[in-house]
Amino acid sequence: MTVYDNMAFSLRYRGVPKGEIKQRVERAAQILDIDMLQKRMPRQLSGGQRQRVAMGRAIVRDPKVFLFDEPLSNLDAKLRVQMRTEIKRLRERVATTTIYVTHDQVEAMTLADRIVILNHGRIEQVGTPDQVYETPATTFVASFTGAPPMNLLPAAALPGQGSNADMLVGVRPEHLVWQSGGGTPFLSGKATVVEPLGADTLVSLDVAGHAVIARLPPKLVRRAGDQVMLMADPANIHRFDRATGARL
Repeated sequence: MTVYDNMAFSLRYRGVPKGEIKQRVERAAQILDIDMLQKRMPRQLSGGQRQRVAMGRAIVRDPKVFLFDEPLSNLDAKLRVQMRTEIKRLRERVATTTIYVTHDQVEAMTLADRIVILNHGRIEQVGTPDQVYETPATTFVASFTGAPPMNLLPAAALPGQGSNADMLVGVRPEHLVWQSGGGTPFLSGKATVVEPLGADTLVSLDVAGHAVIARLPPKLVRRAGDQVMLMADPANIHRFDRATGARL
């Protein structure tokens, strides 16, 4: 079937009048920027265009809720970014509640108004993307969100954090700041891996036998073996119960 026939199929099956079918299909095609493709066959479409046709089939039915179940999982990286943008645009144009299931935290953070994070079927946290990222309720949420995720270390491994063996201290890589002056660093260690990314550099280091990743400005650390001393704003330090993983 053509793109038009694919999108019109469910409406024809339900006996919707032809004029209304045409109106609904054309409206959905315009929303998805595929109105010029209506006479094409599936084999003539790119992967992204096929995904938009699939969304169009749902839009024409005017549902009360959309359910997206990992819609981008089979696409290559470049197309996944493109389609994520398409879905965000669709969400802004069509005021319909959308439930979007994904293992990709970037999709969740960029598309959601509210996120429900599940761990083996149990809800770990419900909140806005900012709430989930900035105040994770558990160590699972802290280590699931962010790329790289939050560093979690025993309190005893960090100066000034006490010797509480039952507490974990968390800090995100971007909240670790190069120490340029004196004073006791929040943490220090030797770089084990240096990954230049252009705009910044990911530096992995060993802190008392624990792996830590810091996102630093470029060229501060150039090679493995360099000594690294880092500070952290107390407002960006998180504490968790080591046994339960719950936020303290």
